[in-house]
Amino acid sequence: MVSGRPDNQRIVITGIGLTAPNGNSLSEFRASLLEGRSGVEPFETRYVGKTLAGVCRFDETRYQTKKDVRRGTRAASIGIYSANEAVKSSGLDWPNVDKSRVGVYVGVTEHGNVETENEIYEIKQFDYDTKFWSHHHNPRTVANNPAGEITINMGITGPHYTIGAACAAGNAGLIQGAQMLRLGEVDYAICGGVSESIRTFGIFASFKSQGALAWHDDPTKASRPFDRARNGIVVAEGGCLYILERYDDAKKRGALIYGELVGYAMNSDAVDFVMPHPARQAECMTKAIRMAGISPSEIDVVSTHATGTSGGDAQEAQALRQVFQDDPAVRFNNAKSFIGHAMGAAGALELAGNLPSFGDGVCHATINLEDPDPECALPHMVRSEPHDGLKVDYVLNNSFGMLGINSVVIIKRI
Repeated sequence: MVSGRPDNQRIVITGIGLTAPNGNSLSEFRASLLEGRSGVEPFETRYVGKTLAGVCRFDETRYQTKKDVRRGTRAASIGIYSANEAVKSSGLDWPNVDKSRVGVYVGVTEHGNVETENEIYEIKQFDYDTKFWSHHHNPRTVANNPAGEITINMGITGPHYTIGAACAAGNAGLIQGAQMLRLGEVDYAICGGVSESIRTFGIFASFKSQGALAWHDDPTKASRPFDRARNGIVVAEGGCLYILERYDDAKKRGALIYGELVGYAMNSDAVDFVMPHPARQAECMTKAIRMAGISPSEIDVVSTHATGTSGGDAQEAQALRQVFQDDPAVRFNNAKSFIGHAMGAAGALELAGNLPSFGDGVCHATINLEDPDPECALPHMVRSEPHDGLKVDYVLNNSFGMLGINSVVIIKRI
C-alpha cells in the first residue's frame, strides 16, 4: 500500500493518445510546447467569414475507412484516432484484452451542433425539402456518439458514454474513468475529452456577439491568456484520451506508467451562466489537494485554464493566489496560448502537455504573455521560455466551464 490506498484502488495512466493543432502525438505536442510553436492559423467558416482557429491535421484513415469517416462525425474521428493511439502507447495486448471489461468515458462541451447545422445548410439548397435530410443525422447527433463510435471501431463491449461538462469535460472524463475502475466496473478506462467545435459556425458567431472572439494580425499571437492585450478566445478542435488502470494490474504487466491520479474534484459556482466565481474555483482546487493528501506547497506545476478573456483570466488568477499564496515553488503555465481553446478536449490536452515534466524536469512556457495584466499577476508564471532543472512530483490541472462547472485533477510522478 502506497499513498494511503491499497494498490487495487490506486489509478494510473498507462497510455496517451492525442491530436492537437500543433501535434498528433504526445511527443510532437510536447516538442511544440517546448519550442514555442503555435497551432493557431487563419480559418474561414460559413456566415462568420474569416477568423482564427486551432485546426488539427491527423490521418483520419489510419484507423477508419473513408466510408466510416463520411458516415460518422468529426468528434468521433478525433476520438477514434486518440483512443487507438492511447492503446498503442499503453503496450496492452489489445487482441487478447477482454473488451467487456473496457469502459469508454469521453468528455464533450457539446455535440450535434455541427451535424444539424450541416443538414440545414444542405436542405436550404432544396427549398428546405426534408427528403434530402440525411438518415445518418440521428446516430450522428445523439449525445453518446463520440464514445459510441469508439466502441464500434475498437470492438469494445463494456460501458460507454459521453460526459457533458462544458470546458471542464476533459478532466471530467478522467474522473469518471477513475471512479469506474475503483468501483470494479471495468479493468481499463479509455477516457478524456474530444472537440469538433471549429466545425460549427455557431460557436464563432456566439463568441463574436459577446465580444469574446480573439483576433490578431499574426494568428500565432492571438491566444494570449493573462496578457493585458488579450481580447478573447481562439476556438480549437482536438482530442486527448488516456488509458487508466489500477496500479496493481499495471505493475503486474510491467506497463510504463505516466503518472498516478491522486486527487480530483468537481463543483459548481451556482452564480452565473458565463462569469466564473473565484472562491468556488479555489474550493475545487483545495478539495483536490486534500484528496491527494498533500499541501498546496507540494504542487510543482499548475496548468491553468485561462482562455484569454478579460474577466475569466483575472478570476482564475485570484483563485490561484488564494490557494497558493505566493508560494515560491509552484510554476504556472498555460497551453491555450499555443493551441487556442479546445473546449471539451482542453483539460485533457493541457494535462498531457505537462506530464513529461516528471521525466525531463521542464515546465513549458506560456507564450504571448508579453505584457502581464496586473490583475492576473501570479508569482513564477513561466513566460516565453521553459523553466528547466526542476524536480516535478505533482501536476495540478485546472479546467473550468460555462454554467459554473469546475474540475481539477492532480497527477503524481511514480
